Amino acid sequence: MITYETFTLHNGLQFIINIDKNTPFVAINTLYDVGSKDESPDKTGFAHLFEHLMFGGSKHIPSFDTPLQKVGGENNAFTNTDITNYYITLPKDNIETGFWLESDRMLELAFSQKNLDTQKSVVIEEFKQRYLNRPYGDTWLLLRPLAYTTHPYMWPTIGKDISHIEQAIMKDVTDFFYRHYAPNNAIISISGNVSVREIKKLAKKWYENIPQRDIIPRNLPKEPEQLSKRTLSVERNVPVDTIYKVFHMCNRLHPDFYTSDIISDILSNGKSARLYTNLVQNQRLFSEINAYITGEIDEGLFVISGNIMPGIRMEQAEQAIYSELEKLTNGFVFDYELQKVTNKIESTIIFSETNVLNKAMNLAKFAHLGDVSYIQKEIENYTKVSSKDIQRVASQLFKEQNDSTLYYYSTQKK
Repeated sequence: MITYETFTLHNGLQFIINIDKNTPFVAINTLYDVGSKDESPDKTGFAHLFEHLMFGGSKHIPSFDTPLQKVGGENNAFTNTDITNYYITLPKDNIETGFWLESDRMLELAFSQKNLDTQKSVVIEEFKQRYLNRPYGDTWLLLRPLAYTTHPYMWPTIGKDISHIEQAIMKDVTDFFYRHYAPNNAIISISGNVSVREIKKLAKKWYENIPQRDIIPRNLPKEPEQLSKRTLSVERNVPVDTIYKVFHMCNRLHPDFYTSDIISDILSNGKSARLYTNLVQNQRLFSEINAYITGEIDEGLFVISGNIMPGIRMEQAEQAIYSELEKLTNGFVFDYELQKVTNKIESTIIFSETNVLNKAMNLAKFAHLGDVSYIQKEIENYTKVSSKDIQRVASQLFKEQNDSTLYYYSTQKK
């Protein structure tokens, strides 16, 4: 169990504090409630671009990394469909440096054409290297718009087209900042060798004078129910044929989220899992196969992907996947399988609670979901899943009409 205290400043900025006296370090995690789903369809990739811009200097600090490195700190960030998250770890005696840096870039960035041009080039190169020039790199550029027709999850975090970043201008950037980066749209979680009194003092000193901003409430379109199977076939210069299947699943706050996650682990968590044992080892239809959930806040996706062995037809590989899924929909789950998976999940959660950065991130994540106390119920929500739950949820998930499949064919000679 993670102990914590919370408070909120007058400008709406939420703080969560976990005290850990067993470490000389402290982690400061700043979560902004903005992800790629908050972008305009004709200006995608901006949340991720902004993650890069946040390291290019703020109103009073020309370089973010240099002062942090001088006090022995490290930092990084990530963007996904739902949030943008920045984190710092540093020695506890230098915690104020972290407050100084993060508060200044929350207040205002040093918007400059030079920094914008530099970061645009970095993101464009990342787009090319990861999504255009890498084998199978365009998978999610193809899969998301296949699975989603309405919801902004239809484009990946990098953006749906490289031209959107190429055409970004300074007004686009400043508008995005003032629309989403604000104390009343953020959560700061701290874990380490600190005191609540110290954090409150630093919070008031560095953050309380940052003004609130007008945050427009989200009004995202809801994805309609999928009524028939969708397929897309492509040919690429890749080593082997690959199949990608995605199924719409419940949102992050639905009780069945935990059942869906367990199903993915029964299928594909380690070499003793079903897909590897049956389709890789025994039948030798795949060289590799995985199942996982995207885990997004709104209705996400249950994903199965597999690299098909040479000489095996795509139809044969797909039918083998269906056979494994049918076992779950028919209620074929052993007690030891379920126990093994839940034990592993429980140990992973408990182990994560030994690391200050993991604790800070998780506290912010659950606060963003609506209630930080959810973090205390995570293990229970997994362990109470039954075999009947698995059959019920699998039957809902793996309907043919809920299936979107990308057939990714290799053009290389076998």
